[in-house]
Amino acid sequence: MNLEEKIQNSETHVFKVVFPKITNHHNTMFGGTVMEMMDEVAFMTATRFSRKRIVTVSSDKIDFKKPIPSGTLVELIGSIKHVGNTSVKVHVDIFTEKMYKEGRDLAVSGEFTLVSVDENGKPVSIK
Repeated sequence: MNLEEKIQNSETHVFKVVFPKITNHHNTMFGGTVMEMMDEVAFMTATRFSRKRIVTVSSDKIDFKKPIPSGTLVELIGSIKHVGNTSVKVHVDIFTEKMYKEGRDLAVSGEFTLVSVDENGKPVSIK
Protein backbone atom coordinates (compact mmCIF):
# COMPACT_ATOMS: atom_id res chain seq x y z
CA MET A 1 0.00 0.00 0.00
CA ASN A 2 1.41 3.40 -0.92
CA LEU A 3 1.51 6.46 1.36
CA GLU A 4 -1.58 8.11 -0.18
CA GLU A 5 -3.65 4.96 0.38
CA LYS A 6 -2.42 4.65 3.98
CA ILE A 7 -3.41 8.28 4.62
CA GLN A 8 -6.87 7.79 3.09
CA ASN A 9 -7.47 4.50 4.91
CA SER A 10 -6.53 5.99 8.28
CA GLU A 11 -9.19 8.73 8.25
CA THR A 12 -11.18 8.15 11.44
CA HIS A 13 -14.81 9.03 12.19
CA VAL A 14 -16.23 8.78 15.70
CA PHE A 15 -19.77 9.73 16.71
CA LYS A 16 -20.83 10.60 20.25
CA VAL A 17 -23.86 11.99 22.04
CA VAL A 18 -23.38 15.00 24.31
CA PHE A 19 -25.03 14.05 27.59
CA PRO A 20 -25.48 16.48 30.51
CA LYS A 21 -22.74 14.78 32.59
CA ILE A 22 -20.06 16.18 30.23
CA THR A 23 -21.39 19.74 30.11
CA ASN A 24 -20.69 22.82 32.20
CA HIS A 25 -23.00 25.32 33.90
CA HIS A 26 -23.75 26.84 30.47
CA ASN A 27 -25.14 23.46 29.36
CA THR A 28 -22.37 23.18 26.77
CA MET A 29 -19.54 20.68 26.55
CA PHE A 30 -16.49 21.26 28.78
CA GLY A 31 -13.52 22.46 26.73
CA GLY A 32 -11.24 19.94 28.43
CA THR A 33 -13.57 17.10 27.48
CA VAL A 34 -13.59 18.34 23.88
CA MET A 35 -9.78 18.34 23.79
CA GLU A 36 -9.63 14.86 25.35
CA MET A 37 -11.95 13.49 22.67
CA MET A 38 -9.91 15.20 19.95
CA ASP A 39 -6.65 13.76 21.30
CA GLU A 40 -8.21 10.29 21.40
CA VAL A 41 -9.32 10.55 17.75
CA ALA A 42 -5.86 11.88 16.77
CA PHE A 43 -4.32 8.86 18.54
CA MET A 44 -6.66 6.45 16.73
CA THR A 45 -5.91 8.08 13.38
CA ALA A 46 -2.13 7.98 13.87
CA THR A 47 -2.29 4.37 15.09
CA ARG A 48 -4.42 3.30 12.13
CA PHE A 49 -1.91 4.99 9.82
CA SER A 50 1.26 3.56 11.35
CA ARG A 51 0.16 0.41 13.25
CA LYS A 52 2.86 1.31 15.81
CA ARG A 53 3.01 2.58 19.39
CA ILE A 54 1.99 6.25 19.34
CA VAL A 55 2.21 9.11 21.85
CA THR A 56 0.96 12.70 21.62
CA VAL A 57 3.75 15.27 21.80
CA SER A 58 1.85 18.48 21.11
CA SER A 59 -1.44 20.07 20.22
CA ASP A 60 -1.52 23.13 18.03
CA LYS A 61 -4.11 25.88 18.00
CA ILE A 62 -7.54 24.52 18.83
CA ASP A 63 -10.32 26.79 17.56
CA PHE A 64 -13.63 26.64 19.40
CA LYS A 65 -15.86 28.08 16.69
CA LYS A 66 -19.26 27.22 18.21
CA PRO A 67 -20.38 25.86 21.58
CA ILE A 68 -21.46 22.22 21.70
CA PRO A 69 -24.77 22.03 23.58
CA SER A 70 -26.06 19.13 25.61
CA GLY A 71 -28.36 16.86 23.64
CA THR A 72 -26.52 17.11 20.34
CA LEU A 73 -24.69 14.53 18.27
CA VAL A 74 -21.03 15.15 17.48
CA GLU A 75 -18.85 13.65 14.79
CA LEU A 76 -15.09 13.81 15.25
CA ILE A 77 -13.04 13.34 12.08
CA GLY A 78 -9.30 12.73 12.24
CA SER A 79 -7.12 12.90 9.15
CA ILE A 80 -3.37 12.77 8.55
CA LYS A 81 -2.07 16.12 7.29
CA HIS A 82 1.71 15.58 7.38
CA VAL A 83 4.01 12.58 7.70
CA GLY A 84 7.53 13.06 9.04
CA ASN A 85 10.26 10.58 9.87
CA THR A 86 8.98 9.68 13.36
CA SER A 87 5.86 11.85 13.61
CA VAL A 88 2.53 12.63 12.02
CA LYS A 89 0.36 15.71 12.21
CA VAL A 90 -3.33 14.88 12.58
CA HIS A 91 -6.10 17.40 11.94
CA VAL A 92 -9.31 16.86 13.94
CA ASP A 93 -12.65 18.53 13.25
CA ILE A 94 -15.76 18.25 15.39
CA PHE A 95 -19.14 18.71 13.72
CA THR A 96 -22.40 19.07 15.65
CA GLU A 97 -25.83 17.87 14.60
CA LYS A 98 -29.14 18.49 16.27
CA MET A 99 -30.89 15.21 16.98
CA TYR A 100 -34.21 16.15 15.44
CA LYS A 101 -33.24 18.57 12.66
CA GLU A 102 -31.17 18.25 9.50
CA GLY A 103 -27.84 20.00 9.07
CA ARG A 104 -24.51 20.16 10.77
CA ASP A 105 -22.02 22.79 11.86
CA LEU A 106 -18.27 22.82 12.32
CA ALA A 107 -17.77 23.48 16.04
CA VAL A 108 -14.08 22.85 16.80
CA SER A 109 -10.85 22.30 14.82
CA GLY A 110 -7.33 21.51 15.93
CA GLU A 111 -4.09 19.74 15.12
CA PHE A 112 -2.08 17.24 17.09
CA THR A 113 1.46 15.94 16.57
CA LEU A 114 2.04 12.32 17.50
CA VAL A 115 5.27 10.32 17.52
CA SER A 116 5.92 6.62 16.98
CA VAL A 117 7.95 5.11 19.84
CA ASP A 118 9.56 1.78 20.67
CA GLU A 119 8.97 -0.23 23.85
CA ASN A 120 11.44 2.06 25.67
CA GLY A 121 9.68 5.27 24.61
CA LYS A 122 12.34 6.24 22.06
CA PRO A 123 11.18 7.67 18.69
CA VAL A 124 11.23 5.26 15.75
CA SER A 125 10.38 5.59 12.08
CA ILE A 126 6.64 5.97 11.57
CA LYS A 127 6.59 4.75 7.96
